[in-house]
Amino acid sequence: MRILVVDDSRAMRLIVMRQLRQAGFDDAEFIEAQDGVEALQRLSESVVDLVLSDWNMPEMNGLEFLRELRSQGEQVPFGFVTSEGTPDMVRLARESGASFLISKPFTPDNFRDALDAVGVR
Repeated sequence: MRILVVDDSRAMRLIVMRQLRQAGFDDAEFIEAQDGVEALQRLSESVVDLVLSDWNMPEMNGLEFLRELRSQGEQVPFGFVTSEGTPDMVRLARESGASFLISKPFTPDNFRDALDAVGVR
């Protein structure tokens, strides 16, 4: 499984990858990007099975990135991992094509539950 992790914080990308390994995705190959612009570039270079993205990033935020992906017809499972998880954000994420939103702080169980719910393994 190939997972694209998008966050402007390198430390947060490492935390997300560690949590995913602890959630049972220890054989996953991780691809990293620091914002939506770089993530689109990474996706043009390789196929992934899952995208996990922060919401707030410079250049192109997570919502703009998701909307661009969907406008291109890309239907890869997409989840937000963000410090904000208001009901309005959850609604907006789902309306834009996200499969789930995980709020920080999170645990391996949060990832396992969210990914199991959307059939990603």
